[in-house]
Amino acid sequence: MKLSKQKISNGVKLTQSEVEHVAKLARLRLNKEEVAKYSEQLSSILDYVSQLQKIATEGVVETSQVTGLENVFRKDEVTPCDEQTRAVIFKNVPELEENLIKTKSVFE
Repeated sequence: MKLSKQKISNGVKLTQSEVEHVAKLARLRLNKEEVAKYSEQLSSILDYVSQLQKIATEGVVETSQVTGLENVFRKDEVTPCDEQTRAVIFKNVPELEENLIKTKSVFE
């Protein structure tokens, strides 16, 4: 099923067989009521897209984002843990062994 731009821009009405074909490609089982419902809804979407196609976009630069924000990563540095921080961490740990956090075994 191939719809040309010309067909879309003139307000296409999808047939039930076209909707059934799309449903088959998507591996969807639709009853007759759903086929009729989706025919109307998809036709409405295509009509809206045809309105967007009428907008003059020549010379408009493509954008991927407009906020100007950038990812900022800090340098990954190893720093010593002071005793106060260590005490807070160890307070929340269920089990310690020789001043290390003991966890369940991952490998057997």
